[in-house]
Amino acid sequence: MAKPKLTYRHVTLYVVSGGRIDPSNDQAGFLKLTTTGRKSGKERTVILLYIKDGDAYVVTASNGGKDVNPGWYFNVQSNPEVTIQVKQQTKKVTAEVVGPEKRSVLWPRLLEIAPMYAGYEKRSSREIPMVLLRPHPGD
Repeated sequence: MAKPKLTYRHVTLYVVSGGRIDPSNDQAGFLKLTTTGRKSGKERTVILLYIKDGDAYVVTASNGGKDVNPGWYFNVQSNPEVTIQVKQQTKKVTAEVVGPEKRSVLWPRLLEIAPMYAGYEKRSSREIPMVLLRPHPGD
């Protein structure tokens, strides 16, 4: 069975509708990631596409294919204890940058679901990091 694809159209609908139009499924979707700014100490929230890996969520620090990592990526490196909201459920999670071996498995899975990331990879001179968000036990 073909995996459902997420496109720029889905991203736009999700953002414009304030999350009311949500194409998320059991394999992938959108979440809100709240980090603590490494310099400011203030909470920062971004909307990211995720894929599932067991009970963990995997997000990608693509920054639209720019040659620099997004700010949230530096925040999770500085303080990996973060919060995510998936649909109406908020969870405390621990962020972990994915190593090369695991990334080699996850990246092709991401491209199956969200082929737009292939363009980001081509535009960027860096290897785009992936981050595993593991729920805390009991959450």
